[in-house]
Amino acid sequence: MTTTSSLVATLQGNSYTDPEVFAQEQASIFESLWICAVRTEDLPKPGAFKTVQVGRENVIVVRGRDDLLRAFLNVCRHRGARLCVEEQGEVRRTIRCAYHAWSYDLDGRLAAAPNLVKMPDIDRVAYGLVPVHLREWLGYAWVCLAAEPPSFEETVQNAATERLGDPAAIDRYHVEDLVLGRRIRYDVKANWKLIVENFMECYHCATIHPELTAVLPEFAGGYAAQYYVGHGAEFASRVEGFTVDGGPGFGRLPELSHEQDRRYYAITVRPQVFVNLVPDHVILHRMYPMAADRTVVECDWLYHPDVIASGADLSTSVELFHRVNEQDFDACERTQPGMSSRAYVEGGVLVPSEHHIALFHQWVNQRLRG
Repeated sequence: MTTTSSLVATLQGNSYTDPEVFAQEQASIFESLWICAVRTEDLPKPGAFKTVQVGRENVIVVRGRDDLLRAFLNVCRHRGARLCVEEQGEVRRTIRCAYHAWSYDLDGRLAAAPNLVKMPDIDRVAYGLVPVHLREWLGYAWVCLAAEPPSFEETVQNAATERLGDPAAIDRYHVEDLVLGRRIRYDVKANWKLIVENFMECYHCATIHPELTAVLPEFAGGYAAQYYVGHGAEFASRVEGFTVDGGPGFGRLPELSHEQDRRYYAITVRPQVFVNLVPDHVILHRMYPMAADRTVVECDWLYHPDVIASGADLSTSVELFHRVNEQDFDACERTQPGMSSRAYVEGGVLVPSEHHIALFHQWVNQRLRG
């Protein structure tokens, strides 16, 4: 498409609608990179498990008897039945297939099967569960399906450094020690890239986010915090906390610097995580693309343990970003039908305050080209 010097072309419309493009993205992006899977506090004791969709695979994350987290493909090695059909639960000793009763230890080794003693040649490790790479960061288990995963430090942790300009900045929030205060799951009828693009820009903020711009007035000017390395959007002078009514929050997290107080920072960790940092809590989004036009988003609100233990009312704190989420996802759902219009065959355009989104588009194209 032809553009002027002020406008930059977007991806073409079929990038958001074509099932073949979506399948390529699943293989080249979601099945090849590190994916944020589960909050580790959701698996408090041995035998606790959660299942998560990673690309076209279903993955079990389970805590072993040695207290370590491990991840496996959710597939029995006998005839391919799904092992754990629930999204979360707890097993006592083994993960047991309900079809033919093949059972696996929590470390993945084949533990038992009908008539197994009559088949002494079976290698219980080789016929154990297929392992998936796992790392822990920010209190979450991250998994990667690739045989040889990319560097976790370069592809995941460096996203925080690139955004904040200081490797230690995110450490001061001690996200791994915070406690889940609220989790909301959104089923969004839109392509995952539309959600990423929306999060990265604030050209829309003055139009659809009145509560957010009341707390962060600079967003009304159209420039998102992610447009500037190291910059955090400052709270309005009359605002006391990051709440829907501007009322008090819960006090600054203990180790934040003075520069981090009364400021909001946003980080995109490609391909599916948004981290929102404010002085008294952290909001983390995880996206799971289910189809070209459907994405499940889980949003966690994380607080200092003392806040949760006190029984504090989190409602005005949670409500601010819950409204932002609903406003954003509604906009993405309104945009999705236009992706298949003849008016969008060649794509759309980015205005100057959105030009950084072009880097995301370049990254997607590079991943698909291998």
